[in-house]
Amino acid sequence: MQNSIIKTICLLSCLVFSSCEKIDLRSALMSYEKVSERFDQSMEWNTRQGYPKIVTSDDAYKIMVMADSHIGSTENYDLFIKDVLQKKSLAVVMNGDITTGRSEDYNTLSAIRPDKNDIESFLTVGNHDLYFNGWEEFYARFGASVYYFTVKSPLASDLFICLDSGSGTLGEKQMQWLKRILENKRKEYRHCVVFTHVNFFRTRHMGSTNLLVEELHTLMDMFHEYQVNMIITGHDHIKSVEVLGNTTYLTMDALLDGNEQAGYLLLHIDEKELNYTFVNL
Repeated sequence: MQNSIIKTICLLSCLVFSSCEKIDLRSALMSYEKVSERFDQSMEWNTRQGYPKIVTSDDAYKIMVMADSHIGSTENYDLFIKDVLQKKSLAVVMNGDITTGRSEDYNTLSAIRPDKNDIESFLTVGNHDLYFNGWEEFYARFGASVYYFTVKSPLASDLFICLDSGSGTLGEKQMQWLKRILENKRKEYRHCVVFTHVNFFRTRHMGSTNLLVEELHTLMDMFHEYQVNMIITGHDHIKSVEVLGNTTYLTMDALLDGNEQAGYLLLHIDEKELNYTFVNL
């Protein structure tokens, strides 16, 4: 009995001090809702609102991506948005763990999120965004956690897919949806990029959520089959690059205040290539 208690304390300690560390212990032990429920709500949202389409008159454009800001504090987030506007990014993607999940932090994010008239912003959900009943806050303010958006330039159109990995699994419904999208739409687009919070390859050992091994194998096979160009993730807080076949897997540095390596990702898309640059603040 005593050994069991000690093991439980050690487990909880690992969870508290692991990456994406600011753990809500209840959420570390149980989910407020299943990924399948979030998927169903997302599909309802997409049916009502449609999938976003951006049209640009420029042959080349930029999309800037960040993750793991963990609002509360907003110093690095503010610097990121300043860069976004100065560099005239076509859109911004906030790739999970944007908040701590608390209602007051969602209030802060809603207040400082760029106006749609200034720039389009797209959000994915991370594990921290779900803490403290955070999904209700996310959905009420920002809508779907599973969707895609497209960009049409004079020369071609590109496909960007946003997935919900906040619970450490995509789940069967989301996996089937992704396969249908790639089967039916991939051939219509020049480039295809997937955004999701949880990274595919671990750069350090920690106790927080990660995708199931069977799912990883299925996803990587799917990305290879349908020639997905790039997978962009966060979660580990440390940038890394892995290449399997024609697919590049990128993990970004955390934008978290106080992180000495805080940074974001700049995507450059032109008539020939899809390139990226890691930018540190």
